Amino acid sequence: MNAGSLKNTTEQGYAASRLTCINLLLMVRLAVKTLDNVVEIIEVNGMVNCTPTFTAQSDVINGCSDLLVSIFGQNGRHTRAAVGMNSLAFNISVEISISLLVKT
Repeated sequence: MNAGSLKNTTEQGYAASRLTCINLLLMVRLAVKTLDNVVEIIEVNGMVNCTPTFTAQSDVINGCSDLLVSIFGQNGRHTRAAVGMNSLAFNISVEISISLLVKT
């Protein structure tokens, strides 16, 4: 994995992915008042800042996916894309978007 001039391990990427997911869930909670209003996670799209030879993007984005399943159980299972990028804005390690269904 590559983040700017730093060489990160897959485990560090996993942790960055998990932290990114926590931040996403905080934004969801602000929007819908409580995570109890989340019915299911539909999709996760993850981009990993990495070198051309790195091939463990899925292992990195598992940090997000594993957290969603641990919080929402079967309703946290989702479709997913995990792709490598040779750079991301501000040299961040991962960029993740999620789609979810909420109660109205």
